Amino acid sequence: MRFAAFDKDGMSALGLLNDDGIVDLSLVDPQTPMDVRSLLQMGPEALSGVAQVAARAPAAARRPLAELRFRPPIENAGKYFCLGLNFAAHAAEGGFDRPNFPTVFTRCSTSLVGHGQPLLRPDCSVQFDYEAELAVIIGKRARRVSKVEALDYVAGYSCFNDGSIRDYQFMTTQWTMGKNFDASGSFGPFFVSADELAPGAAGLRIQCRLNGRIVQDGNTSDMVFSVAETVSLLSSCCTLEPGDVIVMGTPAGVGYARKPPLWMKAGDVIEVEVESIGVLRNPIVDEAECKL
Repeated sequence: MRFAAFDKDGMSALGLLNDDGIVDLSLVDPQTPMDVRSLLQMGPEALSGVAQVAARAPAAARRPLAELRFRPPIENAGKYFCLGLNFAAHAAEGGFDRPNFPTVFTRCSTSLVGHGQPLLRPDCSVQFDYEAELAVIIGKRARRVSKVEALDYVAGYSCFNDGSIRDYQFMTTQWTMGKNFDASGSFGPFFVSADELAPGAAGLRIQCRLNGRIVQDGNTSDMVFSVAETVSLLSSCCTLEPGDVIVMGTPAGVGYARKPPLWMKAGDVIEVEVESIGVLRNPIVDEAECKL
């Protein structure tokens, strides 16, 4: 199943994709949760039950994708964990060794926008960089789970752009500030249930395109730490809850490692594509031109 979160009268709504667009679930059953996290918190049976709800949708509940103002698939995650240096070639291009343990940092919800929404280059920096990534969404409570069982706790996947303000990121050894400028990253457009993909989303091509030019081209099988290993390791330190998001790192080709560096600027369009999941597309605007 594939879900899209979208804006409806200033509130979040949830749609299930079909051949013609989406089914607005709020118009079929008002008791259906209006966000993915709430749906996951109800348990696996709620997720599977949505298909039955959508099957009886009237024509009035069906909307084309072109009409939607997308929101991130998960706007209110309890945790957004991100992995750095999780592709060996990316670590090498930045002068880092291949990690022996995941490099983990966090993002906050105000740093993220949905598909089609503008990413903001802050007034204080021109070093606005792209990072194409796979996002993993947790489906049930996970505490100290083994690598063997870890994928049982994954509900699905999405695309993610871990937009980074590089000069602020590297001012200290802690990357959090450079990764959390308002509206600097994006997430979506769809939440794709795990049963539609290979276990651990392995073997998927992941690309980033800037104004149509391929700037990153990798594969999820090249990750240093797999989805299963990452879920297991993170659950060994804290409890993962339904709707938590884990972002799995980026392939080589980022802007700061190029000579000369390649930064996103106003007027650009950045795309992240993960095979079998979708294309996440965002225009770039200067912060001064856009009121939050």
